[in-house]
Amino acid sequence: MTIRIITDGGADLPQGMPEECKLHIVPLHVTFGEQAFQLQQGMRTFYSIMKTNSVLPKTASPSPQDFVEAFERYPADDLLVIAMSSGLSSTYQHAVMARNMVLEEGSPRRIEVIDTRTASIGQALIAYRSWKEIQAGRTFDEVAAAAQAFAEGAKTLFYLDTLENVVKGGRLSQGKGAIASVLNIKLFMQASAEGTVEVVDKVRGKKNALTRLIDKIDELGGSAAGKVIGIAHSTTEEEVRGVLDRILAKHPFREVFITEVGPVIGTYAGEGGIVVSYA
Repeated sequence: MTIRIITDGGADLPQGMPEECKLHIVPLHVTFGEQAFQLQQGMRTFYSIMKTNSVLPKTASPSPQDFVEAFERYPADDLLVIAMSSGLSSTYQHAVMARNMVLEEGSPRRIEVIDTRTASIGQALIAYRSWKEIQAGRTFDEVAAAAQAFAEGAKTLFYLDTLENVVKGGRLSQGKGAIASVLNIKLFMQASAEGTVEVVDKVRGKKNALTRLIDKIDELGGSAAGKVIGIAHSTTEEEVRGVLDRILAKHPFREVFITEVGPVIGTYAGEGGIVVSYA
């Protein structure tokens, strides 16, 4: 059987990757009140709408039935599902429920669901590296084991330029948010081993925060050889290129990807955010 990769809307996929890797994407749902946001509206429109609302848009995981319908599109394929972290969303659990529903009906196919313990560009890199394993002629068991290893070894770092969405989401009081804004405090975070997002540091000023992000790669250690790095952002291409150049000067990653943060991650990151992942 052919091996096909399915992922979800928590992944911020670089342009061209879905087509090149033949990825099927099960979307997450983002709504402003009763109004569903469509990605083709563009992220500038998304941030503009978000600024005019006092509350954040709502994000909802795909249902188990959404995954079942995706599985049924490829009845002759074995399926590897690269899911958003179970520590951030119920997407992984819903994909597992769908897998069990399909297999209980007696399907001879192999279906495995990988909890990536990350999201955004990190999730995209795990899907990409898994596809490369397929291209190398690996068996389904080998590809699934490699995907699990990529998920366990992936590192994801986050930089927030604004705390506005953290305040809107109720994770920081308005008073503390106002003080942090006056003091020009930036949040620097990382994905934990359990797949949640934890604050590593609170740094004063963008320049110091970006330097802290780059230094963190040194602290995490490990060789960049054979690994790929990606940056998803809601800032300028120029700023992202500058950060990437500083990273690559010290860490020669094999491949590099840059993309925009999508609406799921953008809901919480806001404008000016940067996500760096490598796997």
